[in-house]
Amino acid sequence: MSTMKLILTQEVTGLGSSGDTVEVKGGYGRNYLLPRGLAIQATRGAEKQVESLRRARAAREVASHEEAQALAGRLTGLTVQVPARAGDGGRLFGRVTTADVAAAVTAAGGPELDRRRIELPSSIKTTGQHTVTVRVHPEVTSQLTIDVVAG
Repeated sequence: MSTMKLILTQEVTGLGSSGDTVEVKGGYGRNYLLPRGLAIQATRGAEKQVESLRRARAAREVASHEEAQALAGRLTGLTVQVPARAGDGGRLFGRVTTADVAAAVTAAGGPELDRRRIELPSSIKTTGQHTVTVRVHPEVTSQLTIDVVAG
């Protein structure tokens, strides 16, 4: 199996965050990470760019950790209703996506969230209450209760 060494330009769930040097299988790197701009090839020049990315990230994380704690507190107390088309018995036509949850949080008066930071426990295909996890910061997560309603 061939592997390749890449430098992540954005956070990739389960792999690392911006500026991390990772070793992945060749197909994953060539077919997913590189075409989407999530990573760059690890070269000497790129290593210098990584240092600047790491310094910038370290400076942001010190200030943003406290902000993340406050944001997590705001999310915990928030009740969010997600409207979805539903048939008889509460089964949805389709499913609730992370983009739907992010839009509903903003509509409910909460902060604007990046859909990539929202983790659904499984496919939400029924009405009712569900709990989702929001990764506000690499070290701070928040549990958010959403109420999927027919609408």
